[in-house]
Amino acid sequence: MASFYDTHAHLDFPDFAPDLAQVVERAQAAGITRIISIGTDLESSRRAIGITEQFSCVYAVVGWHPSHASEAPADVRGPLRYLARHPKVVALGETGLDYHRLPGGKPGGSGLDDQRTKEKQSELFRQHLEIAAELGLNCVIHQRDSLEDTIAQFAPFAGHVRGVFHCFGNDAATMRRILAMNSLVSFTGIATFKNGQNVRDTIAATPPGQFMLETDCPYLAPVPYRGKRCEPAYVKEISEVVAQVKGCALDELGAATCATAHEFFPKLG
Repeated sequence: MASFYDTHAHLDFPDFAPDLAQVVERAQAAGITRIISIGTDLESSRRAIGITEQFSCVYAVVGWHPSHASEAPADVRGPLRYLARHPKVVALGETGLDYHRLPGGKPGGSGLDDQRTKEKQSELFRQHLEIAAELGLNCVIHQRDSLEDTIAQFAPFAGHVRGVFHCFGNDAATMRRILAMNSLVSFTGIATFKNGQNVRDTIAATPPGQFMLETDCPYLAPVPYRGKRCEPAYVKEISEVVAQVKGCALDELGAATCATAHEFFPKLG
């Protein structure tokens, strides 16, 4: 059986509380030998670290998601620095910019609210990048409806920090811009969707060794599980579609994507 990693999961979410041990067991039975659980705020990050201490195959990424920027303290660098020194924390994140649901679009919202939210997200993103550079780690980057601003803010750090633009859904030209910054992209179950041809086209154009696979579970379950809770075992279904698109064997794809993960996450055991 080919081996793969789930490089972006949210195992600390309530969705997995009833059966986390069984979720991890199913992943291992499907050949998913490493899972990286991603924090979305400080408490989520602490829970992710706790899960790594329960399961030898699980590692953590610590950070504060841009969608929750309004709830973040002014400076998260101290707590991030502390959490990131845990031996099983392999990166900072997920961090970045998300303009999809800004407060200006809500009742009573305004353009000024949007600007404040963008500024808070930008400040948080910068703090993650600073700590990553300081500690010699990389960043898991979230961007939605914010591509140009995300790239512009990341670019000055690109000589010191690599990013993986996770849940990548942009075109091949954008992928090449990211690779040119010595960063990576990562693909989810969207690759299996009937309406995911744009993602499959980008996968076809992405060189081996320059991308990873992930579920972003509990979201984005691949076909044939679409609409249900996603879990790390479903990297198997994602990998089968990606291997078909790339015209390679599953063993070859598994070896390449796992090697890429070890290079990107230097603390991954």
